[in-house]
Amino acid sequence: MRGRPIKLSAARRLVGDLMRFSIGVPRVTVQRQMDISALHKARASRSDRPSWVVLFLKGYGLLSQETPDLRRAYIKLPRPQLYEYPGSIASVAHEREYEGERVVLLSTIKTPERRSIAELSALLQEARSRPVPEIREFRRALKIARLPAPLRRLLMWLSLNMGRQRGHRFGTFQLSVYSGLGAESLNPLTPLTTIFNYGPIGDDGSVTVRIHYDHRVMDGANVARALARFEEILNGEIADEVAGLTKADDSAPIAAPEPSA
Repeated sequence: MRGRPIKLSAARRLVGDLMRFSIGVPRVTVQRQMDISALHKARASRSDRPSWVVLFLKGYGLLSQETPDLRRAYIKLPRPQLYEYPGSIASVAHEREYEGERVVLLSTIKTPERRSIAELSALLQEARSRPVPEIREFRRALKIARLPAPLRRLLMWLSLNMGRQRGHRFGTFQLSVYSGLGAESLNPLTPLTTIFNYGPIGDDGSVTVRIHYDHRVMDGANVARALARFEEILNGEIADEVAGLTKADDSAPIAAPEPSA
């Protein structure tokens, strides 16, 4: 049977390069079945329900603030070492339509733990609604993806292995979910230290949450304890913020579509 060749788009080359570097990360997964009924109840009580993505994103930022391991990265320059960031930088995957193709692009949010739910919602909504060429991170990534393979891979390797540049270009952790589509990823890949995701959330607040981590940076017991603390943060600080959203917050768009990648 004769098929047809399809030229790789810049976006597909970008994903290919990210996977090339992600495969070299010794990644391990720790999973926890959570009961976030307190947060579920606080969210359900509002007519303008915040996106689950926003709530988990801020919760993980707060968790990273308490857990230095989650703000560290394994880098190779000037020698193999760990590099710790003073704050977290979230990398969020978005599915966008670009040049007739559904593509996955990444946006970053600096210190999500310091931002309000409304502010985080607005940032995510902007990344998912503005034209792709108007978003600086998307435009820069696609520009690099159009370079010859040796050059773009060298640039990516250097950025991933220089501490300050790594955080600025790629972030400190990644969030990628399909729960809005009724599915979940069991083995997501990223060159970052951690990527976390969660499955569909039950009516009783039950949800499966996973942290996929670089074993060079941390160990499983620390991740297991972090997941337990993550559950407490979601039912505590995050639920309290949702319950305490003011009328001023009501005027801002706090619901954002679920990213999927």
